[in-house]
Amino acid sequence: RGAMDHQPKFFENLSGTGKAIGVLTSGGDAQGMNAAVRAVVRMGIYVKAKVYFVYEGYQGMVDGGDNIVEVSWESVSSILQVGGTVIGSARCKSFRTREGRLQAAYNLVQRGITNLCVIGGDGSLTGANLFREEWSGLLEELAQKGKIDEEAVKKYAYLNIVGMVGSIDNDFCGTDMTIGTDSALHRIIEVVDAIMTTAQSHQRTFVLEVMGRHCGYLALVSALACGADWVFIPEYPPEEGWEDSMCVKLSENRARKKRLNIIIVAEGAIDCHNKPITSEKVKDLVVQRLGFDTRVTILGHVQRGGTPSAFDRILASRMGVEAVLALLEATPDTPACVVSLSGNQAVRLPLMECVQMTQEVQKAMDEGRFVEAVRLRGRSFENNLNTYKLLSHKKPDAELPKTNFNVAVLNVGAPAAGMNAAVRAAVRVGITEGHKMFAVIDGFEGFARGKIKEISWGDVGGWTGQGGSILGTKRTLPAKYLEKIADQMRTNNINALMVIGGFEAYLGLLELSAAREKYDEFCVPMVMVPATVSNNVPGSDFSIGADTALNTITDTCDRIKQSASGTKRRVFIIETMGGYCGYLANMGALAAGADAAYIFEEQFDIRELQANVEHLTEKMKTSIQRGLVLRNENCNENYTTDFIYQLYSEEGKGVFDCRKNVLGHMQQGGAPSPFDRNFGTKISAKAMQWISKKLKETYRKGKVFANTDDSVCLLGMRRRNLVFQPVAELKNETDFVHRIPMEQWWLKLRPLMKILAKYKTSYDVSDSGQLEHVAMHSPKEAETGAI
Repeated sequence: RGAMDHQPKFFENLSGTGKAIGVLTSGGDAQGMNAAVRAVVRMGIYVKAKVYFVYEGYQGMVDGGDNIVEVSWESVSSILQVGGTVIGSARCKSFRTREGRLQAAYNLVQRGITNLCVIGGDGSLTGANLFREEWSGLLEELAQKGKIDEEAVKKYAYLNIVGMVGSIDNDFCGTDMTIGTDSALHRIIEVVDAIMTTAQSHQRTFVLEVMGRHCGYLALVSALACGADWVFIPEYPPEEGWEDSMCVKLSENRARKKRLNIIIVAEGAIDCHNKPITSEKVKDLVVQRLGFDTRVTILGHVQRGGTPSAFDRILASRMGVEAVLALLEATPDTPACVVSLSGNQAVRLPLMECVQMTQEVQKAMDEGRFVEAVRLRGRSFENNLNTYKLLSHKKPDAELPKTNFNVAVLNVGAPAAGMNAAVRAAVRVGITEGHKMFAVIDGFEGFARGKIKEISWGDVGGWTGQGGSILGTKRTLPAKYLEKIADQMRTNNINALMVIGGFEAYLGLLELSAAREKYDEFCVPMVMVPATVSNNVPGSDFSIGADTALNTITDTCDRIKQSASGTKRRVFIIETMGGYCGYLANMGALAAGADAAYIFEEQFDIRELQANVEHLTEKMKTSIQRGLVLRNENCNENYTTDFIYQLYSEEGKGVFDCRKNVLGHMQQGGAPSPFDRNFGTKISAKAMQWISKKLKETYRKGKVFANTDDSVCLLGMRRRNLVFQPVAELKNETDFVHRIPMEQWWLKLRPLMKILAKYKTSYDVSDSGQLEHVAMHSPKEAETGAI
């Protein structure tokens, strides 16, 4: 950035007055499109622009009339939790012709719309770009035909376009996650979890076909998330003779007492000669060669359906707001762009660069350049594939290296969904790297008591989908057991420690590293993987378990909102967990469309409570007669949930009544979400590889000795990358009294929630606005890269 850019940029200074924005959804539907539509409409109205729905995609734009209507704030109420798209989507032949586009241009100019927000797949976005390039020509032609005057040609000379990718396939280059992908994974995983119990009962093999004609993302990630035995994807066809290797693997698994096999097939799966591999073909093969009882389940359109996940709602809301900002800042010279997420960062990318790269992938696959195809898909895809290959196939013992190192894994803190997936990945990667793996039962307390045993590859089979902590977990810190833990480390000759847990795990590692002066046994590499529903661990934007908890909160809020809408004029106050960390309350409020969220990080007083009550009183005069308020459990010691409930009840008398709900421990339970399984698996595999590297570096004269700060690390996701950070360095970033990081990225999203709930607020948008280019990553980057 130049020296000019030092002043922060605030969105209040951007005005939409006199601008009109059209929003349309096009191509196949995807869960979360409605959340995007809602965000565009509300943000547009907020900045004083006019916003129009274009019904039925491009077809509605061509047909005009009632298909293009101006909308109000309330038009998008109650659509956040609905799957699909409420404004409809259609395949449109006429828009592919110049006549169709001419008619569409005429319909937009009639209403003064020169800003379009298109939510759809690559086809829809390419169409939008062509429309933009032809725009001035189309207006000239309309003027010649006498349909519009020269004044209009000048006034509406430019069309601005911003795209958001809505596609369950996640097949668009330049974006880590497209809107709908996470929800589709939720549907697939629900089905797989259900099928596993019946397959287990009958010792069956199941072949599951998932969507993805040209992209194997859904198949790959669901295989990773459920520990499937085999996966077929278009980007990475199996080698010649795959039929034999697959059957060998399936029968080996059965011999190891595994009662079921799951094989996942993407609908576009091919072999290395570009011939299709169908689910029926795979089934026939298994039946003929092995005689296993085999069934095929084709998931089909189930994957597109259902309510959007919390991740998709937040993603789409962030993208929708970002899209409006991009339209406000667009000039005739800026290319059409897509807004997307890279890691945890909102970015803008030139639309055509993304489309070209997406087409490059297809071209590479058609020409049999499969290694290239995987690389073009981006680091996240490549990491998924490498992790899957690492965890699904056990090499015969004879082929495994022998390092003679012993590595112990333990869970510390409260249970979090996804911990078991992390343990499984650690154990399997450790065994692959040649170590002996040990599991510690019940955290540091169990460690002190000698509850430690060797754990094998097969012992962790089927763990990815299990909630809670199978190893058992305790909040106890190691300081009072140092002597005993050191004894156990010596007795079992433990050369490295991997701790999966929350804030206690972080404190535990600080205590163990401080004890290194006294005990040599702690002079070994130690790594922590963050796992807590509260997401309050310094050094990481996300922790395992938080996504599952967020989905639980969102689901509950959806139900409560329905109950409130039925009774009319009712406000619910919902208490969430999180200790002093407001992540769950704040993000839950964003995902559930709440009116307010009280958190510790943003101090509030009685005036604020009063303002919220008045805001709700105003809201009850509109057609939306319900309210939802979230409160973090420790946001204020005096303004308790009961206090706020009583205040609202008193102040709202005659206007609305009030109910309260404390969510409690249900937030810690349940089967892990696809995100937590995947994040837990990948981050843990990476932590294990770091341990191996450190063991090699610190092995001297027949023993491991590590006593530098960089041998006790926390592995966290920071913006776009996974980074190892010495726990000693994280001390300065931690508020130990309240057990939270001093700076938290999600506080930047706080204004989003307020804007979407119609509060006046200030919003620092300095981060957004730079148009980046689609980066081709080098193979080396995949090692360090994103999730």
